[in-house]
Amino acid sequence: MQKRAYFTSAWLPYVLILPQTLVIATFFYWPAIQALLQSFTLADPFGQRTQFVWFDNFIYLFKDHLYWKSIGITFFFSFSTALMALSVGLLIAAMANRALKAKAAIRTLLIWPYAIAPAISGIVWLFLFHPSYGVIAYVFSRWLGIDWNPILNGADALTLVIVASSWKQISYNFVFFIAGLQSIPKSLIEAAAIDGASPFRRFWVITFPLLSPTMFFLMVMNVVYAFFETFGVIHTVTQGGPGGATMTMVYKVYKDGFVGLDLGSSAAQSVILMIVIVTLTLLQFKYVEKKVQYTG
Repeated sequence: MQKRAYFTSAWLPYVLILPQTLVIATFFYWPAIQALLQSFTLADPFGQRTQFVWFDNFIYLFKDHLYWKSIGITFFFSFSTALMALSVGLLIAAMANRALKAKAAIRTLLIWPYAIAPAISGIVWLFLFHPSYGVIAYVFSRWLGIDWNPILNGADALTLVIVASSWKQISYNFVFFIAGLQSIPKSLIEAAAIDGASPFRRFWVITFPLLSPTMFFLMVMNVVYAFFETFGVIHTVTQGGPGGATMTMVYKVYKDGFVGLDLGSSAAQSVILMIVIVTLTLLQFKYVEKKVQYTG
């Protein structure tokens, strides 16, 4: 019979959850409410005078073609980053799981990049791909004949921030994928091998379906990461340029609010961004989770 814990005081459970509740209210709900209220106002650059303008900030945004461009860039950038980080992370995890020697050392080395801050990650990749002194840019130009220039070419700049952002997240995905692969019973793989199934067939029919809970969790986390946490990479590498080619929604919030000092428009953009990411998360739980195979 399972034992249950009972509190002698009726107030003790509320006291125990009070610190976490205060943290959530202070750093999530209060800023969200402030942003929502500020999105309906027009303020001077120093926030001293405000005027209630209802939905004017939102109307102005949806009439601005540059904002629509940033939405398109955000979706392309986010899903490209998530797809690359997930696929490469799964590939590396599958290879590391099959390693026969120095498994612990290999896994430790593969996890280390996650400890690097996004801004540092962006600088590292900028040094590698810079058209003037980058090693990889030199290889592209000298040996492959590719005119690579993320400083002036928008497509090259977008590719660079996608690669840098994905590289930062691959280690995070690797940790969960390697844990999921280790939880799969080896007897299933061995039985399929005895039946003559090829390695690819064994992975696609047995391993991948059993990894679907891990894949679903990482899909949600990678989309959220690509929408929000890639700000540091973009800020250090391209600052939204060239010509707004890497101006994502979260970077436009910063650009208009902290650089342009348009606080009302910046707040309205943050509200729209929050609605977009909540909607995407709900859609993933509603439609993608149905394909997840949970084993009990």
